Parts: sequence; C-alpha cells; structure tokens
Amino acid sequence: MVKKVKGAILIGIVVATAVAVVIETSFKIGPNFDGATGKVNPKGWGLNVPAMPESVVATPDFGLFGQFNLFGSLDRIPLITVILLVFTLLLSDFFDTVGTVTAIGHEAGLIDKDGNIPNNDRILLVDSIAAAAGGAGSISSNTSYIESASGVGEGARTGLASVVTGICFLLTTFLAPLVAIIPYEAATPALVIVGFLMMTQIKSIDWDDYGIAIPAFLTIILMPFTYNISVGIGAGFVSHVVIRVIQGRRKDVHPLLLLVSGLFMIYFLSSPINTWVG
Repeated sequence: MVKKVKGAILIGIVVATAVAVVIETSFKIGPNFDGATGKVNPKGWGLNVPAMPESVVATPDFGLFGQFNLFGSLDRIPLITVILLVFTLLLSDFFDTVGTVTAIGHEAGLIDKDGNIPNNDRILLVDSIAAAAGGAGSISSNTSYIESASGVGEGARTGLASVVTGICFLLTTFLAPLVAIIPYEAATPALVIVGFLMMTQIKSIDWDDYGIAIPAFLTIILMPFTYNISVGIGAGFVSHVVIRVIQGRRKDVHPLLLLVSGLFMIYFLSSPINTWVG
C-alpha cells in the first residue's frame, strides 16, 4: 500500500493466510479455545484455524430465511419496551450509517464545501431497505460498514466497488469452507489500515475550540472502547450541546442538534428504563 500497489490490502490478507496455513500444517497449533473440551491454548489461533477444509464448496443453509414474527414481541414484553427497543435500533442504525458515510466520504473527497454528503437520501434509502431485508431474512440488521474505507484506500469512488463486493459476498455463501480458513490474525492488519485512513481526517478538527475538540475526542475514543459507533456520535452531540451552553453560546446550537441530543439521552437511558420497566 505504501508503494501504491492496487489490491495491496487483499494481497496482504491472501499472503498472510497462506503463511498461516503453512504454519498450522507444520506445527498443528489449533484454536486458542476448544469448545468441546473447554481447554484454553494461549498460543492458538484467535478466530479461525487456517486448516484446509475437506471441500471448498458448501450449500448455503437458508433454513432461517423468513422465520420471523413481526409482532411476536408484543406477546412477551410490554409495549413501552418494544418501542424503546425499536427506537434504540433505529437510532443506532441511522447514526452508524451517517457516521460511516461521513468518514468514508471525507476520505474519498466526496464531501462538498458545506460538508454535505451527495445523494445522502439515496444512501439512507438503501440502508433502510437493507435493514428491513435483514430482519426478513432472520439475520442482524444490515448497515454500512466502516471497512469500506479500505476500498476507498484502493481507489473506489463510483460505487462499482460496492457492487463487486456485494457479488463477492454472495459467492462466499457457497465458498464458506474456503473463507473460513482466513485467520483473525490475517484479517486484522486490514482493519488497522482502515483505522489509519480514518485518523488522517483529524487534521481538519479545530483543536483550539473546546466546544468542538472535546466532543470530537469523545466521539473518536468511545467508538472503539464501546464497540458502538452510535455511542461515540451520541457522546459527541450531547457533550457539544453541554459545552456550548456552559460557554454561554446557546444560540450557536441548532434546534435540530438539541432534538438529536435529547434523543440520544433517551437512547443512553433506554437500558436502565428497560430494567426498571422489566
């Protein structure tokens, strides 16, 4: 990647996987945790054991497809809890997408002079349809992935890379045994590169303005610590409003930002409320 080689990240993953297969074949390291025996192997592989499968092709299991009950939760939990759960999912999915698209848009140079994302309505429409389709397929909510920054790092700009990636994901449903040999240790470096690409954007932050710098810092630091993009964004919104009010600059806070910050407060309190409601 340093030498601007196209596909450098993919090449790195393939080479690292090949080396891992050789190491596993030679030394029989095994997994770091054996679910059958409960034994822990500190020297084992973290996620997948890079051993060649008996077959590289397998028939996808669609047994759970369409197995959902749209209103079944109302039979088990109170309506207020259902509303809070749906609201939490909506808020999390929406701001995960907005945060991801904004970060990747900046990296790709697609943000206009006013900081707006082009065709953002189409992006949100696709994401919302995908989320609904995910539920209909009995899987977790589909959303935009920050790992797309690796594609941007390779030169992706028009959306064709996303189409190709989607097709490749479809193909991997039939090649699951082959994909399963890629160890965590081979894929992790790609995420490190993604993190590096994202961090290049902090140079645009006004670090002399605490009303911007502190929320930005909280956003950056809480995303990885909480494993949740929405928590980081929410902390940034709420802290920005609080700091501006303390600074006596309430008029600088847009009413929509006040509304969103209030929604995030509900989001943060939803877990205690659910516990209290039962």
